[in-house]
Amino acid sequence: MDDTPKARVNPRRTPEAARPSGKLLDRQILALALPALGALVAEPLFVLIDSVMVGHLGTAELAGLALSSTLLTTAVGIFVFLAYATTAATARRIGAGDRAGAVAAGVDGMWLGLGLGLVTAAAAFAAAPWIVDAMGAPDTVAPHAVAYLRASAPGLPGMLLVLAATGTLRGLLDTRTPFVVAVAGALSNIGLNAVFIYGLGLGVAGSGLGTAVAQTGMAVVLGLVVLRGARGLGVSLRPHAAGIWSAALIGAPLFVRTLTLRLAILTTVAVATSLGAVALAAHQVINAMWGLAAFGLDALAIAAQALVGRGLGAGDVPHVRAVMRRCLQWGTGSGVALGVVFAAAGWWLAPLFTADDDVRLAAAVGLAVAGACLPIAGWVFVLDGVLIGAGDGRYLAWAGVLTLVVYLPLAWAVQQYAPDGVAGLAWLWAAFGGAFMAARAVTTGLRARGTAWMVLGAER
Repeated sequence: MDDTPKARVNPRRTPEAARPSGKLLDRQILALALPALGALVAEPLFVLIDSVMVGHLGTAELAGLALSSTLLTTAVGIFVFLAYATTAATARRIGAGDRAGAVAAGVDGMWLGLGLGLVTAAAAFAAAPWIVDAMGAPDTVAPHAVAYLRASAPGLPGMLLVLAATGTLRGLLDTRTPFVVAVAGALSNIGLNAVFIYGLGLGVAGSGLGTAVAQTGMAVVLGLVVLRGARGLGVSLRPHAAGIWSAALIGAPLFVRTLTLRLAILTTVAVATSLGAVALAAHQVINAMWGLAAFGLDALAIAAQALVGRGLGAGDVPHVRAVMRRCLQWGTGSGVALGVVFAAAGWWLAPLFTADDDVRLAAAVGLAVAGACLPIAGWVFVLDGVLIGAGDGRYLAWAGVLTLVVYLPLAWAVQQYAPDGVAGLAWLWAAFGGAFMAARAVTTGLRARGTAWMVLGAER
């Protein structure tokens, strides 16, 4: 156990002269964020690739993919603490000079991810028909949704192992290795989907199977990288109950926080389902593009996680403050730029996914609404990264519950009163991308204004 004393920050003792320059910070942030961007974008690219290939099979198939891929990403997303918690824990130990302890924490997180993945895969495969039915899928859509969910379930252990291994490498300030592996995985997914969907005629199930195989391959490669580093430092590779339990306890608040986010996303897709097949298919297009932009913005949050965690571990408060301020500037500016692209290019992006004119129109309008909300999202993602890097998971859990309570009545109002089709989908994205993100901006912003989240030392 690290003996570094833990102390809360006295803001009056923060020397202004110790703050690093803006150019130096930009280099540090971009050196982490750009490779992380490539790795993060690979995940929504899996969904985009699936959407493009399946979309040409028909509207029912695309709607089935919309429902089942949201369920799959939810199953993976609620365990994203495997990446976030290991990033923060590893970075703090690196900042305190304990590299072996940092890697050991990552190995424990990987064992936890593998175990959770096996349980989740079995549950997803067995309960797929019930889950799809509970989401209210139409009779023409349900078989395709079940086929995709069951075919992709065997890849869940690999997906969660990828999260834990990636978090470990990020904490070690290595975002390039996950980037290279993610690119290779995305490219292999294209080839696998082409073979399974069209070559073998497996349809939507072929898309899920291709994703499962690609993700498992990524897990093997990243796992070998971390394990090789562990051996070099003399870190045991065996599972340790105490370490795995500690990783679970650290990640529990982030699990709650992520669960609230995923419940909001599931609520959104459930409302889209109630608005009809056209709205649901268009929602898949918007959601895939939103995911691409969100993961891109999250690259800045990952840089903030690693740099904030390392700074607090080393007791370097001026650097932590400067990182937060600079990353917020980058996040908001990037959100503005991406929002303009969404609004301007929506009509030309929609035909990539479908030949249905009604779906194209709904997707184009929805993309314009989503684009207007992206600057707020950029601010939110960065502040999330700052507080996660500081290990402030308990506050984020409570904030997540509060923002979900704010959003659910709005989603219900859209379901009850908004018309089907284009107008209903626009109102739905105004509620999710606008009101929900604004609520998150308020809760994280209020916390970041103070110093309660700044706790020094190798462990919070």
